[in-house]
Amino acid sequence: MRGCGGAGVRGAVRRAGGRRAVRGAIRHAVRRASLFCIVTFLCATAVSAQPPTPTERVTFDEAIARATSRNPSAAIAAAGILRAEALLAQARSSAGLQINGNVTSTTLNRSVAFEGTTVTPRSSVTGTLDLRYPLYAPAVWARRVEAQDSVEVAGLSASETRRQTALATADAYLAVIARRRVIDSSVRARDAAQAHVDLASELEQRGSGSRLNRVRAQQELSVDDGLIESARLLLYRAQEALGVLLAADGPVDAADDPNFDTPLAAGDVPQMISNRADLRLFAAEERSADRVLADNRKSYLPVFEGIFQPQSTYPAQFFVPSNTWRVLLQLDIPIFDSGYKSAEARSRQSAVDVARATRVGATTSATSEVRMAREAIASADRELVTRRAAAAQAQEVVDIVNISFRAGASTNIEVIDAERRARDADLEVVLTEDALRRARLDLRTALGLFP
Repeated sequence: MRGCGGAGVRGAVRRAGGRRAVRGAIRHAVRRASLFCIVTFLCATAVSAQPPTPTERVTFDEAIARATSRNPSAAIAAAGILRAEALLAQARSSAGLQINGNVTSTTLNRSVAFEGTTVTPRSSVTGTLDLRYPLYAPAVWARRVEAQDSVEVAGLSASETRRQTALATADAYLAVIARRRVIDSSVRARDAAQAHVDLASELEQRGSGSRLNRVRAQQELSVDDGLIESARLLLYRAQEALGVLLAADGPVDAADDPNFDTPLAAGDVPQMISNRADLRLFAAEERSADRVLADNRKSYLPVFEGIFQPQSTYPAQFFVPSNTWRVLLQLDIPIFDSGYKSAEARSRQSAVDVARATRVGATTSATSEVRMAREAIASADRELVTRRAAAAQAQEVVDIVNISFRAGASTNIEVIDAERRARDADLEVVLTEDALRRARLDLRTALGLFP
């Protein structure tokens, strides 16, 4: 009985252990299925959560043309020109013929009569015209010329606004190109990391690898996926910035790679620099300030006007004709103004000093920009050669280390280190190419060749 009882107990234990093993296998299968569903869901979410794809692509020249014509800053600059032209029309009108009318209705408490005849009626209406023309008005004529200078300054200011808009558009366009190439570089690094994960998984299944090597490879793959996601967001931001500059309703993508080749010894540099919109604007502002200062002495001169005033009164009065006119020659002579004009002269002198200093400083900066841009191009050219060589060498190291790792002659850490160095080398090439494009654009801008 004891023997039979012991065998029954052992059988029950074996059956319970078998059931636990089955339940464990089921739980393990459920966990693996759940993990697979989660990974599948995350991958699908990552794919569906990518930034919107721009529906419009433009070339560099199209982007510059659209930005300078449609951007709100261009409309604001055009409004500035209209305002300056309106001020010029006002200044011209003040130096021309002025005609004003006046109608007065008078009602007295009672009329005035003399020997039965009404001398002054109780109600009367008087109409007067005033025609004036400045025969000698130096200050008025000076304001007309100053307003003409303001129109020129407004036009050059609009050109400078278009220039700044074009520069911002070019910067956004180049940012789109650079960030797209960063994505391409990160995708290549991710593909290399994926190949390493596949190899590590294969070696682990064959028994010649380890779970540690596979997890290390997967970690590097995750890092590359994160870099790609960050680069895609930066690209989308650059495309949105370009769309805003083009006054588009959404992100805009770059369609070509612009060519900014400029000879390093291009023409007469001082003459080319003087044609820049900003320097022409500063020079016009200095000329305008000089003219305003020189015209200050004209405010001390008299103003001589001719005035013609016809008048009509109804009903006619006894001592006043119904229709009369008179001619006046009026001379206004400034005598004493408590120092107002001298203070105005000092204010105008300060404006001249500021305009002159601004022009000189901008000219000095422009020549410096030319020198810096030329050196930046030469340096970036040299750096790009070394960066491309380093990237090619880093990729060769990756190939060699992968072969060595497959043969068991190197470690998983060496493969990951080689992949990271190759990824960094590719990114450095992209950044150097972007720096070279920007340096060439800077040289064209400094020489007044762009836009």
